[in-house]
Amino acid sequence: MERMGNIRNIGISAHIDSGKTTLTERLLYYAGRIHRIQEVKGKDGGATMDFMELEKERGITITSAVTTVAWGGKEINIIDTPGHVDFTVEVERSLRVLDGAVFVLCAVGGVQSQSITVDRQMRRYRVPRLAFINKMDRTGADPSRVIAELESKLGHVAVPLQLPIGSEMHFEGVVDLVGMKAVYFDGERGEVVRRDGIPADLLEEAQRARNGMLDTLSLYDDELMEVMLESEEPSIELIQKSIRRATISRDITPVLVGTAFQNKGVQELLDAVTRYLPSPIDRVAYACDNANDGAEITITADADAPLTAMAFKICDEPFGQVTYTRVYQGVITKGKRYKITRTGKEQRIGRVFRLHADKREDLESARAGDIVGIMGIDCASGDTICDKELNLSLESIHCPEPVISIAVKPERNPDRENMAKALMRFVKEDPTFHAHYDDATGETILSGMGELHLEVYVERMRREYKAEVTIGRPKVEYKESPTTEAKFNYKHKKQTGGSGQFAHVVGRLIPLDCDAEEDYIFENKVTGGRIPTEYIPSVDKGFQMARAKGPLAGFEVIGAKMILEDGTSHAVDSSDLAFQLCARSAFREAVRSATPVLLEPVMRVEIEVPTAFQGPVSGDLASRRGMIISTEMKANTTVIIGDVPLASMFGYSTDLRSLSQGQATFSMEFGSYRKSPSHIQAEVIEAKQKEAHKKKDSSPA
Repeated sequence: MERMGNIRNIGISAHIDSGKTTLTERLLYYAGRIHRIQEVKGKDGGATMDFMELEKERGITITSAVTTVAWGGKEINIIDTPGHVDFTVEVERSLRVLDGAVFVLCAVGGVQSQSITVDRQMRRYRVPRLAFINKMDRTGADPSRVIAELESKLGHVAVPLQLPIGSEMHFEGVVDLVGMKAVYFDGERGEVVRRDGIPADLLEEAQRARNGMLDTLSLYDDELMEVMLESEEPSIELIQKSIRRATISRDITPVLVGTAFQNKGVQELLDAVTRYLPSPIDRVAYACDNANDGAEITITADADAPLTAMAFKICDEPFGQVTYTRVYQGVITKGKRYKITRTGKEQRIGRVFRLHADKREDLESARAGDIVGIMGIDCASGDTICDKELNLSLESIHCPEPVISIAVKPERNPDRENMAKALMRFVKEDPTFHAHYDDATGETILSGMGELHLEVYVERMRREYKAEVTIGRPKVEYKESPTTEAKFNYKHKKQTGGSGQFAHVVGRLIPLDCDAEEDYIFENKVTGGRIPTEYIPSVDKGFQMARAKGPLAGFEVIGAKMILEDGTSHAVDSSDLAFQLCARSAFREAVRSATPVLLEPVMRVEIEVPTAFQGPVSGDLASRRGMIISTEMKANTTVIIGDVPLASMFGYSTDLRSLSQGQATFSMEFGSYRKSPSHIQAEVIEAKQKEAHKKKDSSPA
């Protein structure tokens, strides 16, 4: 238990270009894991955690990477995650298995669009976090504004634990408000931490800030409140305990400042990680007991209990599948057999190793609280691995649906087999990447989270599998949705000699609100056994099968509540299949008469542009059917946030560069599905009809 109390499983998460990978590189250096700092876009091979060739070339993180460091007698497992929204599943699955996180914010950019998404993901998995305001050396750095945005935009109770000494090019160090000392980072690489008296011009401000920190903490800690009511000076140990308790319960978000690139503030962040973020024994995990009707049970971080672990990431490598695994309970031992809950099959663990980016360190076993790689088992991302006697399922990983598709065709016959191998691997590794073959056109359709997402996989096909492919124009994943209530009364009757098919369903289709959490709801209101109970699930299954292809243009139907009210059956001719077929036809009939409309994916776009180019960029957004939500001035730049249909955003990065002389940057993430204008709907339906005719003409007679 003592060892588990000294483990910290943390993730580094933030908006793109906030400095996550640069920060991780410094964490590794100061903890002695690496002996030379490499930069993300440096000429010396790129950052340690960006080990893929594509990551080094583009200067972005594409896959999450795991490493382990030691600091202050604690063992810290660190996962560096991508900031780009196209690779959001990497953040999802990392946060699912972590105990705490470092939420990196840019001192100039503040809370940006992807910061909001990352915060939402942290809340989904109830992850306590520290906020680190990075890039304090940049022109326009304003930590006070960033803290205000943390509170106003994200609803955090932000508690600054430090004050910056200077800012921008004059940023020298920080004032530690807990110990009331000035902290400077000397030496060539900031490796010498020097503690000194607080500069006289900052003393009054530091005292004020410390009092504010203590006042906020006392609201969440009775022991500290008692000391302060007696007008006593709380000890440093008591303040640290209060911060730790309030952080783990997610009542507060402690805030630290620094600049990773200039090597200032990183060691203080490591200290804060070990002091304030939870160990595995401070967190509670939940699982469903499949042997007990799915009852929810708690998993304790006990190494002596039977094994319960989660496979949160899969990587197919030349020498076999590597499964990134978080051990929640028990011990996972090399050579032993364990059960994959989803399949019920037992498999043998071939290797267990500690991960350091793309390097491996073999272990005999891993205990509760560890994050390791294992080999020898065939499983999927999100699978639960447990002891043979158990039948538990841990809460799975949330995977957003793809919003964009492209068609790819192998250029030559030898490329076909290589492309198939690549796609099998990519689909297995990434739950947000989908691929299917279209028989009529002979094309393979790839679907993903954005242009960059698909571009990276096509490039990996070429490099890693030598598969040259031709790419078709990106296609948008539209949806169809009913807008009015409709009744259905459908009878399916088929007699072909011997036993036939008979089913009859009656009910209503009610359109769901566009903001509803669920895309489809089934409600059974049949009474008196008019439809036998065993056929009710078949009706639901039939509705869901029909939902895959809508009447307008063959897109998935969402926003439908199907209420089954009545029906009839036949003692001999009714069957599961009959009710499925009947429900499918009833659904199509109901949707056709419910005035369906086409919904298009709308992206939330955030553009950072020099103020001089604000006009042209805003005008261009309007021409793309975009709606500007807000504009905000930050130093010499303007941040424009707007909602723009995905169909209008293809090739936007090139257009934005030309509009701003290459000085603007943008990020976008999926916002919501909204009704498309009638002329767009007509165009999409017409294009789909032409495509259908083309397929029909090209298919063999």
